[in-house]
Amino acid sequence: MAVTDEAITKIKDMIISGELAAGDRLPPEKELSEKLGLSRSSLREAVKALEIIRVLDVRRGDGTYVTSLEPKLLTEAMTFIVDLHQDRSILEIFEVRRILEPAAAAMAAGRITDEQIAQLRATMENIDDSTSVEQLVNHDLVFHGLITAAANNSYLASVLDALSSSTVRARIWRGLTQEKAVDRTLSEHGAIIEALERGDAELAKSLLTVHISGVEHWLRQAL
Repeated sequence: MAVTDEAITKIKDMIISGELAAGDRLPPEKELSEKLGLSRSSLREAVKALEIIRVLDVRRGDGTYVTSLEPKLLTEAMTFIVDLHQDRSILEIFEVRRILEPAAAAMAAGRITDEQIAQLRATMENIDDSTSVEQLVNHDLVFHGLITAAANNSYLASVLDALSSSTVRARIWRGLTQEKAVDRTLSEHGAIIEALERGDAELAKSLLTVHISGVEHWLRQAL
């Protein structure tokens, strides 16, 4: 693994230095292994590892390319990891969301457009106690995703998107529907929209904090 790690580091250094840019094709395997002073097998393993985390794109019969390196692409591995987490580790994910999402809401309050406000309101349409868990999960993902998108920070949005596991959300919404807490949750969503529409950053931040803390508290009781 040490040799493979060295190969990964050397490819990373080529990208950081600008020798390889997003979208560039890597030199042929033999040429690159000689250039980096590595065996072809260790280079191959490094390429596989970097393909998994979406830094490289191996196109059979065409070559290996550096991906776009966009934040959303690079956090896909985090989404996979979040989906695997169970029980109390989920609470740690909520703690991170409780730190980052209110900050995103405060940023969004000063940047959100009328169109984005309308999109947020549209997510609330036809959502009530009779709505299926699948629809509630979709509403929740879209609702929170729109807020982070309105913050207009691609790195923050990518991290929060990676933490927004549909698997975890489905579990939570099932619990909320059983406890008849859907109306309260939707009411909180409505209040957040109002704060964002008024451009009140502090209120939006506070409401998001309370909203996520409430779900986190429910989850602690349920575990």
